[in-house]
Amino acid sequence: MTDHEVRWTVQRFEEIPSRHFYSILAARVAVFVVEQDCPYQDIDGQDFDAVHVTARDGDGGVLAYARILPPSTRFPEPSIGRVLTTMPARGTGLGRALMEKCLEVSADKFPGQALRISAQQYLEAFYHSLGFETVHGPYPEDGIPHLEMLRPASSE
Repeated sequence: MTDHEVRWTVQRFEEIPSRHFYSILAARVAVFVVEQDCPYQDIDGQDFDAVHVTARDGDGGVLAYARILPPSTRFPEPSIGRVLTTMPARGTGLGRALMEKCLEVSADKFPGQALRISAQQYLEAFYHSLGFETVHGPYPEDGIPHLEMLRPASSE
């Protein structure tokens, strides 16, 4: 997947056109509920406060997505969650590009602050490669083993 096929948006909830937010929700349900066979309450009221980072294809389809929550929303620190790549984007490196984009946005919005995530355990090495350290777990979250991971505050 080349960069010219991917369009990135970084938006607050109120900036997202309703059709685009609908496609984000559809991608989240497809990945987290259907593919992972994990019924859980995706609509949690935290989307209103989040910054939404989305990669779309030329037709507007969601390829990758994550949301960044401000401090004291889910954790004391800002956090990145609902991280996903859709089937067409898997194995292309877009998941890493998504997280790198989220790290840039987080550094801009919350300078000098650590980041905390609740990561699926099988992705521990991936998140370690991005500077996250395991601080707790594993623990079950929606029936899937998770780890709490922290990326220390940057001194840049």
